[in-house]
Amino acid sequence: MAVVLQKPPLRARLAPLVRGYDAPFLLAVALLALIGQVVMYSVAYDIPGRFADHLRNLLIAAGVMLVVSQIPPQRLQALAVPAYVAGVLLLVAVALFGVTRKGAQRWLDLGVLTIQPSEIMKIAMPLMLAWWFQRCEGRLQVRDFVVAAALLALPVGLILKQPDLGTALLVLASGLFVIYFAGLSWKLIVPLLLLGAAAVATLVVMEPQWCAPGVDWVVLHEYQRQRVCTLLDPMRDPLGKGFHILQGLIAIGSGGLWGKGFRQGTQTHLDFVPERSTDFIFAAFAEEFGFVGVLGLLAAYTYFIVRGLLLATHASTLFGRLLAGALILVQFVYAFVNMGMVSGILPVVGVPLPFLSYGGTAMVTLGASLGMMLSVGRHKRLMPT
Repeated sequence: MAVVLQKPPLRARLAPLVRGYDAPFLLAVALLALIGQVVMYSVAYDIPGRFADHLRNLLIAAGVMLVVSQIPPQRLQALAVPAYVAGVLLLVAVALFGVTRKGAQRWLDLGVLTIQPSEIMKIAMPLMLAWWFQRCEGRLQVRDFVVAAALLALPVGLILKQPDLGTALLVLASGLFVIYFAGLSWKLIVPLLLLGAAAVATLVVMEPQWCAPGVDWVVLHEYQRQRVCTLLDPMRDPLGKGFHILQGLIAIGSGGLWGKGFRQGTQTHLDFVPERSTDFIFAAFAEEFGFVGVLGLLAAYTYFIVRGLLLATHASTLFGRLLAGALILVQFVYAFVNMGMVSGILPVVGVPLPFLSYGGTAMVTLGASLGMMLSVGRHKRLMPT
């Protein structure tokens, strides 16, 4: 008697690929992605190809997210050391024979393409430190935190040398979040916070003397000094170095309560807002959608971050908790720094606004980070919906 083997239906074959995803977290991702597409069309419809390219980048990031989410946390843990070593070696290669553009040596020409290795460390750094603390679980000592600090300092120092202060701070933040979640004592954190607050207060008081022409800060490059000084007093050079901050503030203020409306931003479409589809997209958004729109955007980011943290707390391993917690808080840092620099409370640095800013590399990095979080979530302990 012949045996007939019936092929399972497509739905049954695809079910294992999507089973276990955290639906509320995916909802937050989808909401922010939708907002990003609407905003990109509104503020950049008159830039040829910008909306289509942003949609393409988003679809590529979604594909990366889906692929990475299929990798179990155990396999991600095994990839931590190779990814970190490869990232550091590429940073060393950049220091030795990297491509220089606009005075910064940040890129590496591989012949068929040019890459920016510092982007790799945004993911490799939390991976490596999460692997390290998982290895030390149950027997953490002071020396383990010292080793973690050394692992963090090496790539951060190489990135600072390029120089790329913005990326260095993001890589530093991703590592510090892992170290904090691993159990770093508040007795060590509070003095650093107080020292930072004292440094900021001193800088504000001494601004007239320290920002005078010809003063060398030694620890910072001249362009970095100019950014800090411009933040403290944008009117020092309103048509030059202070132009970006002032125009961003004007655009935000002109949006009022309800905004000027979809595709109606005058500061935006008359090209007064610089980099309106990339670093300064928040200023363009605030002009067209107003204070109410900004509150809605902040609510969407808050839901995204809170759900991500909840997902991290219910991870089944220490590695998963540290990795997911660091990755979601790095997205918080992205959003906070971008909105802060556009609003005039932080120096201008090249940090995109997640989901909204145009940029292929940043979007793919975001997709990989979300994929890792979803992978951790698929192997989680029971958590509320």
